[in-house]
Amino acid sequence: MDSETVRIRTSRIRLDHLLKFAGVTGTGGAAKLLVQAGRVRVNGERELRRGRALCDGDLVVLEDEDGEPLARLEVRSA
Repeated sequence: MDSETVRIRTSRIRLDHLLKFAGVTGTGGAAKLLVQAGRVRVNGERELRRGRALCDGDLVVLEDEDGEPLARLEVRSA
């Protein structure tokens, strides 16, 4: 599983924007589909809201179709 710290310049970022910004998805539409499919966890909880506001210290995990972790993103304010 890939692990990455993503530095943001604002106090908050939307979940779909983070996935695109970090390069996990190429488009916001692809990020929306991942979230709606239930393949994203935020701080250990499944998240179905693509507009979920993330802040410093939040941990986002992207899962494959079987629920196995693919990528881990830790949000950090710059």
